[in-house]
Amino acid sequence: MMSRRSFEESVRRALDSLPPHIAAGLENVAVVVEDEDPDDPDLYGLFREEPYLPAKISIYRLPLEESFPDPDELEREIRITVLHELAHYFGIDEDRLEELGYG
Repeated sequence: MMSRRSFEESVRRALDSLPPHIAAGLENVAVVVEDEDPDDPDLYGLFREEPYLPAKISIYRLPLEESFPDPDELEREIRITVLHELAHYFGIDEDRLEELGYG
């Protein structure tokens, strides 16, 4: 298993890899690392947006680490999960994400 700090650094690398024009559109989005979703412990990530609050993207460490024990594969899947959840923020639905390879 990766340390929490290393996992958070992988999430940061995924965010830092975004093109500047996309990153600029994320001023009202919080991206956080959590151990797991209490309602669905197998979930890798979740996008939430509530009225009058910043949007929130949760990246769930434990299910990702359990599903992808190889460090290189884990890094890749963290990036895919971050991009998948950010896409929801920009209005891209699950069907389109599947077409793009981020399903």
